[in-house]
Amino acid sequence: MASVNLLGWSYRYVGPPDLRALVRPEAEGRSILSASDFADWVSSLAPVELAEPFTFVIDSAVVLRLAPRRSEHVVCAGGGPVLGAGEMSFRRESGQWVVAEVSNQSTGYCPDISSWQAVAEALDAAGIEHPSGFTQEVVFRRCPSCSQLNIVREEDFICVFCDEDLPREWNVDGAVR
Repeated sequence: MASVNLLGWSYRYVGPPDLRALVRPEAEGRSILSASDFADWVSSLAPVELAEPFTFVIDSAVVLRLAPRRSEHVVCAGGGPVLGAGEMSFRRESGQWVVAEVSNQSTGYCPDISSWQAVAEALDAAGIEHPSGFTQEVVFRRCPSCSQLNIVREEDFICVFCDEDLPREWNVDGAVR
């Protein structure tokens, strides 16, 4: 179940169990505590890695963790709960790395769009410039009738699996807000 903290909700992993089995300490995402941490890390990556967005999580200590895009969010998080998760891309601007795009696209954690607050806090703490919100917001809902996970598109809160109404409030992990 999601729990409340000062920066919003903490999200448990709700994805497939076989992906949780991939969690290994050596595979956790790189903790980014400063802009220089990020610059040092990306300097060691192949240029092709910079062409794609990174997998990111905001851990319970409000620290940004990054991993290559093909990494699973639960692996990046070391299996633990997160304050935010999604994909993030960067670009060089005036000699510094800045966030170009950021989404909450994570079907393993399905964070609500309100998780932006924790994402912004982690980026601010690291001194990395960023947009004022998610550049792509993903609205996740679990169908109360068939229990399937849905991505709501164009404000159409109807389950794509059984045509039942979806709740307006986040409910992926059974949390009551």
